Amino acid sequence: MKVLGISGSLRDQSNTLYYVKTALAVLEEEHIETELISLRDKEIKPCTGCYDCQTQGFCTIPGDDFEEIFLRMRRVEGLILGSPVYLSSVVPQMMALLSRATFVSHWNGKFFNGKVGGPITVAQRAGHNMAFSQLLLWFFFNGLIVPGSIYWNVGVAGTGGARDAENDLIGLEVVTTFARNLAGLMKKLF
Repeated sequence: MKVLGISGSLRDQSNTLYYVKTALAVLEEEHIETELISLRDKEIKPCTGCYDCQTQGFCTIPGDDFEEIFLRMRRVEGLILGSPVYLSSVVPQMMALLSRATFVSHWNGKFFNGKVGGPITVAQRAGHNMAFSQLLLWFFFNGLIVPGSIYWNVGVAGTGGARDAENDLIGLEVVTTFARNLAGLMKKLF
């Protein structure tokens, strides 16, 4: 069993990366293999709505890092998607990745269906609800099973650009509980 964590933050050593790494560390303690991808140095072009994936079986948009990441998403049983929250939404790089991944999966056997995972969003104060909902709806639309936690998987960090996720004890407890529940679910399903 393997879980892929994707951090959508473009900042080096970001708060989002910290929360995603925290979840992955818990999964490793539970003897589940993990992998981490940061979108920081990746280019993901937006979906053009060309529908080539429907007839070709893959995304035909050339010249970016989508295919490499997408193949890793396809190979694992679990996905954790982390995004910082700017203007109450998921960052564009993450949404471009997810839009294209959804189209390819939807028209080619819906292969995300039955996987497990969940979102983590990080903001300095507010805006979590919309961004968390965006990611949660992606999981639901694609048929992934999402375990709960003791609250929504949101982190409060980054006021004034600070890298201070380690001080968010409640957020870290939520993410840790989510990861333990994800591990338990995976052990029952796979």
